[in-house]
This record gives sequence, structure tokens and C-alpha cells, in this order.
Amino acid sequence: MKARNLSEKSVDELWALHEQVVHVLSVKMQEEKALLEQRLKELSSQSAVLSGAAKRFYPPVVPKYCNPARPSETWAGRGKQPRWLVAALKKGKRLEDFRIAA
Repeated sequence: MKARNLSEKSVDELWALHEQVVHVLSVKMQEEKALLEQRLKELSSQSAVLSGAAKRFYPPVVPKYCNPARPSETWAGRGKQPRWLVAALKKGKRLEDFRIAA
């Protein structure tokens, strides 16, 4: 509809046109919302299935070094060095002195 046609209409006709537009828009918005909710359900169900498979498998890490004073204290050589190892290295010992025999 052209602008000049709207300017020729009465207030009652314009108000009726406004109500039609609001009604059509609300119906279309409800349809779009229902479609989006359905797609969201599908995506959430797919992500639930994928989340179990998405976890990456990490094999257990075998300790490579142990504290001779306390054999239960071990270190795999990954991450931050334990305090007992740092203290021993400061005293002049070598890392190889703490290696667990293969």
C-alpha cells in the first residue's frame, strides 16, 4: 500500500488496518517461536548424545619418579614438580636419582 493511500484513509480505517497488522504479526511470531523451540529441542537432544562421545580419552599416567624417603610420594613428570623433589634438587641431587626403575 502506498503512502498516499494511507493519508487518504480515515482514522477508523487506519486503526482497523493497524489491528490487522498486529494480529498477523502476532500469529507469525508465535509460529516462528514454536519453530525455534522445536529446533532448540532437537539441538539439545543432539548435544546430550554428543556430550558422552565428546569426552576425550586420556590414558592413565604412570609415575616416573618417587621420593626415596616416602615411596608413596610419586611424580609422573608432568605439571609442577612436587615440593620434595624441588627441595632435593636444590640440595644438588639430579632428577635421574629419583627415577623409578623400569
